[in-house]
Amino acid sequence: MFVDQVSVYVKAGDGGNGLVAYRREKYVPLGGPAGGDGGNGGDVVFKVDEGLNTLMDLRYNRHFKAKRGENGMSKNQHGKNSTPLIVSVPPGTTVIDEDTDQVIADLTIHGQEAVIAKGGRGGRGNSRFATPRNPAPDFAENGEPGEEKNIKVELKLIADVGLVGFPSVGKSTFLSVVSAAKPKIADYHFTTLAPNLGVVDTADNRSFVLADLPGLIEGAHAGVGLGHQFLRHVERTRVIIHVIDMAGTEGRDPFEDYQKINKELSEYDEKLMTRPQIIAANKMDMPDSEENLKQFKEQIGNDIPVYPISALTKEGLRDILFAVADLLETIPKFAPELEETDETVVYRYQKEDKGFEINRDDDGAFVISGPKIEKLFKMTDFNREEAVRRFARQMRSMGVDEELRNRGAEDGDTIRILQFEFEFVD
Repeated sequence: MFVDQVSVYVKAGDGGNGLVAYRREKYVPLGGPAGGDGGNGGDVVFKVDEGLNTLMDLRYNRHFKAKRGENGMSKNQHGKNSTPLIVSVPPGTTVIDEDTDQVIADLTIHGQEAVIAKGGRGGRGNSRFATPRNPAPDFAENGEPGEEKNIKVELKLIADVGLVGFPSVGKSTFLSVVSAAKPKIADYHFTTLAPNLGVVDTADNRSFVLADLPGLIEGAHAGVGLGHQFLRHVERTRVIIHVIDMAGTEGRDPFEDYQKINKELSEYDEKLMTRPQIIAANKMDMPDSEENLKQFKEQIGNDIPVYPISALTKEGLRDILFAVADLLETIPKFAPELEETDETVVYRYQKEDKGFEINRDDDGAFVISGPKIEKLFKMTDFNREEAVRRFARQMRSMGVDEELRNRGAEDGDTIRILQFEFEFVD
């Protein structure tokens, strides 16, 4: 089964907790703090494996969690760092953050890796907080939480050439006779339910990868029919072969078919119209095809090469394959991903985020939220009074106390961070 889009949850490993410990050795009075740091949590890494060609593995395993780092140990021993969690994906995989719609990674080359979720750093042990004023601190940090994300993973097939056209114009037949691929061929619409790939070898020992994409229909870019699910695969191709039923066997006009398909490609992504196109005038063995071809050439002009072929009788295939191979030699590999734009990037100064925001719940409690304050909260060991005092100082330095007073907080008011509550003391 071909799977080319799936939603996945990833969670990097949390950092290990730092340790509160002291040296207890014979003849060493007041040995001092000796708590080690925790190990770093494991990253979630996507790695390209050219042996894969679908996202099927991600469909049945949609949760990926890396291991947390080891806790710190006595005698200043550092906890063990966790190894990254490697997830294999096929070439052409794009990873998108579902919450922000930002592209995290675009993986195209075998062995290429990208960190999708970064593991948390290990918490510092109490020996790291020793100062002349406090030579034996009684607290340590908890490990930093690892990143967690809901991501959308999309596969865009990496093929040199893509076949586009209305259903039943002969794309699957064309692929089957020019390559070793064996797509399903039948006389009804949407026989092709998933893209098919085949390797084409020309008579002069050149080769390229050809993708047969499901038939497009009018409105495909807006979600009509099956074609919209696979339009993304056209993005990677370097050349587009536009297959047209020149015999008009279903009563359609070849030139109108050509215009409608190009409109769908343009509506999906205007950049597709800059890709070199070659027209395969198929079904030339059928009645009326010669007359239709003559009229078609008059309407389209000389801008785009037209090759009359018959996928059924294999006539004209040698010429069109040579033309495609010649054209590919003039286009760099992965040209779609390396397109240059004239857009100038303007960098503007942005005021640093204060790291928290305060809202009021229906029950009157003040709710403090924000990634920075929540991270500090999770890294604080509230079982130790000295750690609690340190967290209070961190909040004060961030301006939380002052903001609460400005919002009308008074002694005894409830303050809530995540699922925890405490009283405000001015």
